[in-house]
Amino acid sequence: MEGNVYDIGDTDHKFSIQSVSKVFTLAMVMQELGSQAVYDTVGVNATGRLFNSIIAIEDKVDRPSNPLVNAGAIATTSLVKGNSYDEKWNKIITTFSKFAGRDLGVDQEVYESEAATNQRNRAIAMLLDSYGRIYYDPLESVDIYTKQCAIAVDSHDLAVMAATLANGGVNPVTGVKLVEEEFLPKIFSVMATAGLYDDSGKWLYFVGLPGKSGVGGGVIAVAPGKFGIAAFSPRLDPSGNSQPDLFYAHLDVVPLPEESGDQREEDPWAGIAKDGYIWGRGVLDDKNTAKPFSKLQK
Repeated sequence: MEGNVYDIGDTDHKFSIQSVSKVFTLAMVMQELGSQAVYDTVGVNATGRLFNSIIAIEDKVDRPSNPLVNAGAIATTSLVKGNSYDEKWNKIITTFSKFAGRDLGVDQEVYESEAATNQRNRAIAMLLDSYGRIYYDPLESVDIYTKQCAIAVDSHDLAVMAATLANGGVNPVTGVKLVEEEFLPKIFSVMATAGLYDDSGKWLYFVGLPGKSGVGGGVIAVAPGKFGIAAFSPRLDPSGNSQPDLFYAHLDVVPLPEESGDQREEDPWAGIAKDGYIWGRGVLDDKNTAKPFSKLQK
């Protein structure tokens, strides 16, 4: 990968990362503890239930199922190395910043709102604790997880973060290595099977790439060895996934045949303003509709 960046739309619009963060906490913990530890303590199977299901924990009490649903994500966050709340949090925000290639921060308003209304996640953590399936103080783990989900990003940040996974664990902009390549197929497999919750199968069928969405409107996809892509689409479907709009347009301009040269009154590539019109090849085309809030990092 060459580190090239392609922007379309308002890619500097800030929003909270929400559940997209789960992928990068998983990558952190896998890097620190290894893939077998994640399998043994959290699990990797899709639940077939809602992302915040409590029943899913009761269904399989030996592990929280996978790191991309809330129970598994809270357990994964609890596994981040550190002897205190501050040590764990500082490691998360520092690592996320390295994934993005810039210093990230927390949207304090989002964090405070979610911390005041996360009773269900607290219940999940306490239930996990009763089964010995959370690995740090349960309520502090929930608070760290809540703060993690409130990290403010834009489409640029998410694209670079996704591209870091696509680029063998190396940030293609900064050159910093964050994840060993051996762990990436396992991360991608969990993204493919559980990254979009109940709609993961539909996503994989139609898109064909490992992906992850969040209720903040962010969604990422990874083409290993090729690119990472991110979009901001704040509308949500019933499963809690971003519901992107479809933009149908093209950006190319069809070449002119050589034999048409004698028929041209103006340079077709100059965009000349004349008689109230702009004269040029493709000026009446539909390129102006190609404006999704997306960013491609390649």
